[in-house]
Amino acid sequence: MLALTAGCASRSIEVAPRPGDPAAYAGWNCDRLHDEIDNVQRQAAEVAYAVDERAGNNVVALGIGVTVFWPALLAMRPDGPESDQLAELKGRYEALQAAAARRPCRPPSEAMPARRAATLPVALGERLVYESRDGSGRVKHRLGMQVSALRRDQIEYRVDVDGKALDDAWRQDLAGNVQLEKRPLLLAWRRLLKPDLALGQVLSGELAAPDETQPSGRLRGQVVATGAQTIAGRRFDVAVVELFGEVPSSRGGLDDPNQASARLDGVIAVDRASGVLLRLELRSSNSDYALRWRLVQIDPAANAADAANAANAANATR
Repeated sequence: MLALTAGCASRSIEVAPRPGDPAAYAGWNCDRLHDEIDNVQRQAAEVAYAVDERAGNNVVALGIGVTVFWPALLAMRPDGPESDQLAELKGRYEALQAAAARRPCRPPSEAMPARRAATLPVALGERLVYESRDGSGRVKHRLGMQVSALRRDQIEYRVDVDGKALDDAWRQDLAGNVQLEKRPLLLAWRRLLKPDLALGQVLSGELAAPDETQPSGRLRGQVVATGAQTIAGRRFDVAVVELFGEVPSSRGGLDDPNQASARLDGVIAVDRASGVLLRLELRSSNSDYALRWRLVQIDPAANAADAANAANAANATR
């Protein structure tokens, strides 16, 4: 996390962009320009999240995915290195936008570019099946996550648990963070994972439970292993992150002085190219924050559609 600098913070709304030169991008095609615009916005959001976590501003109006709401981002009062970073990123963003306008480029599609989708280890329509086991090794639940949409920098899933379809979609960014504006269907880890996870990298984020009365937990982690691995018959570029943190011991909140906290530890494994979840194990005395999921099967698109239809039919008879 960026260090707190001495002195009074200037209002970030007054942080002027550091001018960039659109001519630097004159030879770039529209796809390359749009990809770099996405990259700049992701970097800007990471700076904003770091400021927000440090200052406790709870600013959430930064958009979902690659869409950044710059006025909200610049209203977070950064100074020192953070102010310099935002000024440089905003200047690059405006120069890239000017270069795209000169070509001229059409607005980027919300759908994931075909060249990017081709690099993912999962495809549209495929259904990822996870098993949850108890201490004796018996399967307690089966979680199905069918790829229902490939957005510009997100994967969206339809979810079912033990054949019962859940109402809302589940979205993750390509680092593997859950991207939802409201409470998740299951546990959701946010602002935790970064693109291109590296061995030894230290991470921090939050963990939200589906129960709206439960406040989010504080989550930290470190990348302890990386490498290629075959799981469920599919080749993945795996990053394993050891997790630890604090969650409420019961309903109340970590900021309530009379509310005790419970320790949490575990591990999450994701594919570094796509953020696809491969394994999640969390242990805590608060059962709302404890689970074990492992990817065991990937159904082809046709079979996944049959499974989804069967789940929907079963729900209709309930």
